[in-house]
Amino acid sequence: MKTDIQRGLVLRNEKCHEHYTTEFLYNLYSSEGKGIFDCRINVLGHLQQGGAPTPFDRNYGTKLGVKAVLWMSEKLQEVYRKGRVFANSGDSACVIGLRKKVVAFSPVTELKKVTDFEHRLPQEQWWLNLRLMLKMLANYQISLTEYISGQMEHVTRRTLSIEKGF
Repeated sequence: MKTDIQRGLVLRNEKCHEHYTTEFLYNLYSSEGKGIFDCRINVLGHLQQGGAPTPFDRNYGTKLGVKAVLWMSEKLQEVYRKGRVFANSGDSACVIGLRKKVVAFSPVTELKKVTDFEHRLPQEQWWLNLRLMLKMLANYQISLTEYISGQMEHVTRRTLSIEKGF
């Protein structure tokens, strides 16, 4: 921590040790780093949604984690000049994920343009055009003349009914 770059990243699992909690590590680094560095806590657990992860989820998460750390290392080497880090380009803050079957890094500035923040969804969803076919395969009683494909429908309890085909 006493080198030219005064940045660090501590990753921990919530079950790594009963005494080495996030708060403990934060207090430890804050206390020892006075004058050299400061600390912040960022717990990503609230971003995760869903049930128990499958072995595929765990494996895929590990692969994405490795790619993300390698990307961060490469990015830091690219922007390090004369003892300082210049992370002021649009691709200095990215999100890793699948884009057309390929793992890709998407700059946050680009994602902001195509995201529906109110509903936490992309503005355009490729699978919406498949809904008619899915309803037909599930034997829903629907009228093909009334169905408009590709429009977003936000489902609430009041709009659910068997007559409308959900």
